[in-house]
Amino acid sequence: MIELIDFPKYLVERVNLSFIKENKQISYKSHRVHWIYDVPSGEVRGGLSYKETEEFIVALSGSFDVFLDNGIERKTFCLNHSYYSVYIPKGSWREMNNFSTNSVALILASTFYDPNDAIREYSEFLNYVK
Repeated sequence: MIELIDFPKYLVERVNLSFIKENKQISYKSHRVHWIYDVPSGEVRGGLSYKETEEFIVALSGSFDVFLDNGIERKTFCLNHSYYSVYIPKGSWREMNNFSTNSVALILASTFYDPNDAIREYSEFLNYVK
């Protein structure tokens, strides 16, 4: 199920604090954490699907859109608050675009990187999910 996750947000001494707990807000242990930043205007990132990897994407700074397609439904989420995340189940096509200046995308993945896990062509993805 593709969904937007609202992480806890606490006001602590005049600043906001949010956190992510494995097996609480996210349903898996993160084996890989990476971030994307300094994306040139108009650039599209992602454009892939993972066969086994689940992901959470958080906009730590700025904003960007996450387009998701599971072969049945398509949704676009605008991530513009650091306490929102999109959960991406395995077998979902994802693209990220419309990056604002100084945006930072944090990605928490359920698996170690394996180039054989990725489907990088949309037509191949459609065949895979059928």
